[in-house]
Amino acid sequence: MGQTRDDAAGEAYDKVAKMLGLGYPGGMVIDRLAAQGDPDKVFFTRPFLDKDQYDFSFSGIKSAVSRYIQTHPETYRDDQAHIAAGFQAAVVDVLSYKIIHAAREKGCGHLAVVGGVAANRGLREAVTRDAAKAGITVHIPSLDLCGDNAAMVAAVGYHRLKAGERSGMDDDVYSRVKFRPNYF
Repeated sequence: MGQTRDDAAGEAYDKVAKMLGLGYPGGMVIDRLAAQGDPDKVFFTRPFLDKDQYDFSFSGIKSAVSRYIQTHPETYRDDQAHIAAGFQAAVVDVLSYKIIHAAREKGCGHLAVVGGVAANRGLREAVTRDAAKAGITVHIPSLDLCGDNAAMVAAVGYHRLKAGERSGMDDDVYSRVKFRPNYF
């Protein structure tokens, strides 16, 4: 229903963590640091909230963080927790809004938040809160089951390789390939 126009949420987290000197991957470290900050101290706009579409874009938030760092070179390190909190609040607001908006429009009474992003504390809380207000039941796996999608893709690739499948250099990348469970 919706897709990223540029940087996906996880990519934006990784890039912001790198800008702040927090290492890679960025999702967990930004989430932890955000819990120590005030999201209202460093506010970032929420892109695509005024759109009636499901697409999202996080390059603007990432660029806003970069501009903040560039315009506050002497003090941004002292504000890292607030920057992380403001960044996370912006991303989470967009994702939660889009998820709930899509569920309402499609008449879904249940929704699931899965993959690596489902481990984000801020997103878990926001979607749970916003879904409850909308009368939607949310299903979020326990943290130990919130694996990164890349690991899942690699696992399928392993089984395809083991089964003798090979891709050519001219194959296209398409994320909606039909799953064939006989690999497992």
